Amino acid sequence: MRIFSIAVASAAMLIAAPAFAQAPSAALKAAVAAPSRTDANRARDQYRHPAETLAFFGVKPTDTVVEIWPGGGWYTEILGPYLAANGQLILANAGDKMGKTLTAELASDPAIYGKVQHAAFPSVLGGTGVAPGTADVVLTFRNVHNWRGGYQTADKQDYSLAAFKEMYAMLKPGGTLGVVDHRLPEKADAERERTSGYMKVSTIRRLAEEAGFKFVGASEVNANPKDTADWAKGVWTLPPTYANGETDRAKYQAIGESDRMTLKFVKPKA
Repeated sequence: MRIFSIAVASAAMLIAAPAFAQAPSAALKAAVAAPSRTDANRARDQYRHPAETLAFFGVKPTDTVVEIWPGGGWYTEILGPYLAANGQLILANAGDKMGKTLTAELASDPAIYGKVQHAAFPSVLGGTGVAPGTADVVLTFRNVHNWRGGYQTADKQDYSLAAFKEMYAMLKPGGTLGVVDHRLPEKADAERERTSGYMKVSTIRRLAEEAGFKFVGASEVNANPKDTADWAKGVWTLPPTYANGETDRAKYQAIGESDRMTLKFVKPKA
């Protein structure tokens, strides 16, 4: 019976590791409240908890931060003003390609985004990547499932491990990797990671640790117990995508955005 108890405890630690609470600083709160943020993005703070998430990752206003695949710039709107004075923000896009929305955002306010640098990620998609040993912090929000599914490659081959190794290389020794992604229950078929938009905590931990990272801890700040993660059209069933259109829209709106893991890793100093 004792062996069974140890096994259960170990599994629980894997899925819900200790959280390290850290209150957001005044500077971080100010960045989240920055008037330059769009109202549409600000409305999603209730699901994404940006101040608490970045505080958990320990991002400082003096850091060099690489944001992996910033998409439309949701977190960029916060990291830009937060790092503008004393830090450095590097946006690592897929194959040096930025979306029109993000391009317009960066051009809109040179005082905030004038120092922002650009790089490509991962190298498998081409372009010039982030130089090794550059970053204090690397952040990736809801992207690992894309790498697992071979997004933007012709053969749809999983390049998630290569992506983690590249993030490891761009960090300074002692640097932090922060990962947020849609959470797939551990008992689910792992093949669903390739098509549903959800990932298992155990898979992301395995990828990170195989790349050389040490797991620091997890936060439940972005958890959503209403999300069952078993939707026919994957995570895109839920807001903000609403893959089913108007069908059952009120139901999915009441659930809210997906259940998400928030994991912190470190590149060992030695």
